[in-house]
Order: sequence, then structure tokens, then C-alpha cells
Amino acid sequence: VTSHYKTPLNMKNILLTIFFLSTLNCFSQDKLIFNTKFVQSEDKWVAFEADSIGSHNFGFIYIDSQAGLTLDYAGTFKTDNNGKFIIKKKELDGSMKVRLQPNNRLVAIIPESHFSELGISKFPGWLKYYKENENSIERLYKWGFMYNGWGECAKALEFLEKANKINPDYKGLRVELGYSYNCLNQSEKAIIVLNEAIKHEPKDAYIYKELLYSQIHNNQLKEAIDTYEKVLKDVEDKTYNTENAYNILGEYFRQKNIVKFNEWITKTEIDKDKRFGPYVEKLKIALNK
Repeated sequence: VTSHYKTPLNMKNILLTIFFLSTLNCFSQDKLIFNTKFVQSEDKWVAFEADSIGSHNFGFIYIDSQAGLTLDYAGTFKTDNNGKFIIKKKELDGSMKVRLQPNNRLVAIIPESHFSELGISKFPGWLKYYKENENSIERLYKWGFMYNGWGECAKALEFLEKANKINPDYKGLRVELGYSYNCLNQSEKAIIVLNEAIKHEPKDAYIYKELLYSQIHNNQLKEAIDTYEKVLKDVEDKTYNTENAYNILGEYFRQKNIVKFNEWITKTEIDKDKRFGPYVEKLKIALNK
């Protein structure tokens, strides 16, 4: 005797729901979502917002060690009613490179499900030439330095911490690490690495600037003032003196300590500085409200 197992009605509904949701999820993964900045698109195929006739420019973003963020332009495509990408090759033969300025313009990462339609592979063959020595300390430091400059400090830290394992004494590495830690509100770590950096380069004004910033944001105002005084006394480079004074003033402002705030202005005369004077006046007004 044979029998057929009959799926209960409620189980059918559950299965249909799961199928619908999984289909919807696949569709959403295939859709272009314009939520990614240039600096978050290294080694990715990206599409730009459509123009007035519905065409998307697209290409591959990578980092050139000399030029920085670069787009290898690949052409344009449109999407049909079924969501398929219809490609139109670029008019000129050969490679077309476009240097990208880091900004807030957003692009879409092209889903791998559309690679075959565009005639592309995940990584272009020529990319290997830009990946040579990618684990060398020189490259790791340079990439970390660039990402810090673009405000992508967490990404920068990935490269810098790898470099630190190879040679913590590499010139500029400790202060760059300190910058990343400060950027990520990890001031305790910044203080440790920057104090070590000063042992090796005791006359570097930029290291002291980062250290002072770390101390202020680690509730070490007294230590920050000591650092400020030491720079005035012992460091010939005065580039960051006014910025250091302003950062300390900012802490008095956050503490709402009007007496110390005014004393610091009198001592440093920071209100007379062309660059910071207008900001000091704004702090005065806000503090006395």
C-alpha cells in the first residue's frame, strides 16, 4: 500500500513565506545600492548613479601607490525591466584611468551576480602588478597613512598594526598608530605608543601634538599642560603651539571652568591668533550664556 504525505496547510504557508523572503533577499542583494564612498571601495567594481538617460558609468577602484585612489573606467551599462545589466563598452580602446578625490560621493558595489553580464571577473588581471610587495612594511605603512588621511582610521589601523608587528621602529609608524587610536577614541593606547615615539624622536613637534590631544581626551589635562610647556621650552618647531593651546582651552570650555578658561586666554593670547581667534570668541559667547 502506498501513501502520499500531505503537507499541512499551515506548513505550506510557512514554506511559501520562506520562499518569498529568500527570493526577495536575493533580489535585494542584486540591486545597486548607492551607499559606499570611494575610500571604502578599494579593489571593488563600482557603478555610479544613472545619468538622464539611465546609463551607469562603472569601473574598478584600486589604489595606486603614487596617484592614490584610482578608477579604471570600464564603460557604461543600463538595466532592463528584468534587472539585467546591458553593457555598452567605452568608446576608446585601451585603459582609461581616473584619479579620484576622496569625498562624500556615493557609489554602488556591483554584485558578483552581474559580473558575467558585464564581462568582468572579480579582480582584473592587471591588478596583480599593484599587489606586488603588498605585505612589505613600506606598503603597509603607506596604505595606513593614506587611509588615516581619508578619515578611514579603522581601515588604516589594520595596515599599521601589521606593519608594527614587522618593525615597530619604522620611521613615522608610531605617530601614525597614535593618530589612528586618537581618531577611534582609544586615547590610552595612543598615549602609550606616542610616549614611545617621543623616546626615539624627542624633538618632533607633531608627535607632541598628538600626545597632547590624547592626554586631553583621556582626562589628563595636567599632563597635557605639561606637554604644552615642554614643547615651548624644548622643541624648536613651533608649528602646532597655537593648536595645542586651543585644544587645552577647549577642555576648559567643556568643563565650563570660566576662571581657568579666561586665565588660559590671557596666558597664551590665543584670542589674538588670526586662525583660532574667531573660534575663541565663539567659545566665549557660548560659555557666558
